[in-house]
Amino acid sequence: MLFTKHTDGFFYFKVKDSTGLESKGQPKFTCVRWNPHHNCTQVATANDSCIRGWDLRSMQQIYHIENAHGQLVRDIDFNPNKQYYLVSCGDDCKIKFWDTRNTSEPLKVLSEHSHWVWSVKYNHFHDQLLLSSSSDSRVILHSVVSLSSEPYGHLAENEEDSDEDTEEKSLEPLKDGVIATYEEHEDSVYASCWSTADPWVFASLSYDGRLVINKVPRAEKYKILL
Repeated sequence: MLFTKHTDGFFYFKVKDSTGLESKGQPKFTCVRWNPHHNCTQVATANDSCIRGWDLRSMQQIYHIENAHGQLVRDIDFNPNKQYYLVSCGDDCKIKFWDTRNTSEPLKVLSEHSHWVWSVKYNHFHDQLLLSSSSDSRVILHSVVSLSSEPYGHLAENEEDSDEDTEEKSLEPLKDGVIATYEEHEDSVYASCWSTADPWVFASLSYDGRLVINKVPRAEKYKILL
């Protein structure tokens, strides 16, 4: 199945024939994202400041986040490990996390950027890692462990621990926050993405044509793995 955006503002889904999701009087679509869950039968679209979910089997709307952002929604992405979790960003300089089962209020709001947020991407393997880029020329690596599939981190028991280490380890969740801010760009950063081969590598692209490749800080990597 292939989807394409046409100048008429509709997204067309092609299997054997063409099918269009019409905006039905709403502003034109600005973004679309496959839901990797539910056998890939659902997509989410952004209409101006709203986000809508669609079931491609029935071509019906299944959820609607009205006024998800105060201004235009620029990008959306699904949590790869939690099937109902969605993140969005927009021209209101905010990043918002949603549960599509209850869209009345966002689960969490981040306000680290000072201008339009163009891109937001979950790490494909470690969903506590979130990448965002903005017209403020910055790329920010966030830790959102409280909404991840491992809110307490990697809790592997070590049977070879010495008898002296008998105290129970704290099960308090790790803290959310900014892991690192990257300022190598001198213009608006329109796109960012994670490597499909190495989960610790990501790239960003700015309006002036500069492509920058970075890595998750080693200290944060070991916190996740150990």
